Amino acid sequence: DQFDNLEKHTQWGIDILEKYIKFVKERTEIELSYAKQLRNLAKKYQPKKNSKEEEEYRYTACKAFLSTLNEMNDYAGQHEVISENMTSNITVELARYVQELKQERKSYFHDGRKAQQHIEICWKQLESSKRRFERDCKEADRAQQYFEKMDADINVTKADVEKARQQAQVRHQMAEDSKADYSSILQKFNHEQHEYYYTHIPNIFQKIQEMEERRIVRIGESMKTYAEVDRQVIPIIGKCLDEIVKAAESIDQKNDSQLVIEAYKSGFEPPGDIEFEDYTQPMKRTVSDNSLSNSRGEGKPELKFGGKSKGKLWPFIKKNKLMSLLTSPHQPPPPPPASASPSAVPNGPQSPKQQKEPLSHRFNEFMVSKPKIHCFRSLKRGGATPEDFS
Repeated sequence: DQFDNLEKHTQWGIDILEKYIKFVKERTEIELSYAKQLRNLAKKYQPKKNSKEEEEYRYTACKAFLSTLNEMNDYAGQHEVISENMTSNITVELARYVQELKQERKSYFHDGRKAQQHIEICWKQLESSKRRFERDCKEADRAQQYFEKMDADINVTKADVEKARQQAQVRHQMAEDSKADYSSILQKFNHEQHEYYYTHIPNIFQKIQEMEERRIVRIGESMKTYAEVDRQVIPIIGKCLDEIVKAAESIDQKNDSQLVIEAYKSGFEPPGDIEFEDYTQPMKRTVSDNSLSNSRGEGKPELKFGGKSKGKLWPFIKKNKLMSLLTSPHQPPPPPPASASPSAVPNGPQSPKQQKEPLSHRFNEFMVSKPKIHCFRSLKRGGATPEDFS
């Protein structure tokens, strides 16, 4: 009989269902937005065609990254599938069901209100007949008292007494009729009330209960569908992730290192050791008995190719013109330069012979590389011109 409370409760159930529909709808929007962002992210890091970036993707690490980007596109596609399935299997279906549920609920409560109004009308009829019966009984009682009063009064004529008696009889008859009508209406009301509380209302409430239980079952099934939609794409998403792991495992650091070596190796040999240069003592010339000691021009080659000369440097370091004559890129680095002082090499033994041989050797190579110099006596006499050395 608590239609108001049931009406509020069933409306709350519909509100819960609509709230769940709104939740799923927002989830689908999030999935679509997430898929779009994933696609834009993968597109953003894709290598541009005919650009320098394409050359970078010959390395296995970059190839693995490109595979990851491609898998992210498939990953985004699965989130679009989630959105589509949730929209078709949950949002659309539940929205249609809610409309049907509202119509069904409205019909049941309409029948309940109708039965309630009917019993209220029966109750009003019963109250009306009861009041009429009560009123007629009181009128009959008053008419009877008036008749008895007139009959006991000796000053009243017989006509007045008879009139009062007839009036009392009429009132008694009306009271009897009202009583019969009240009794009939009461029996009818009791029947209607019994039907209302034991037949009509239980049937209506049973239908409302079944409707409410179907709503609860439906929302539970929708939640299962919600989970199944996610579960269906998990294997495909797992494959995408497996492909990313497979791409990561395909990275070959040795291969990438070899590509870098092949791309950036110079082909030059490493330089020799740099000689120690001693600046703590003045340079002293050591004259060998087998060298041209009397030649005045001997000092110049010695100064140029003595202790000041350096070993072969890296190809990208500029070399002086004279060193390019002495050493060739295909020859090993020259021996250490001659030093006039025994302390030129730290902690080394004093050996004048080792200091004179490299200088004479270089000087002989210089003589061979300069065929235009025919005689060193001209150097001593000063007869040679600069054109002879050109």
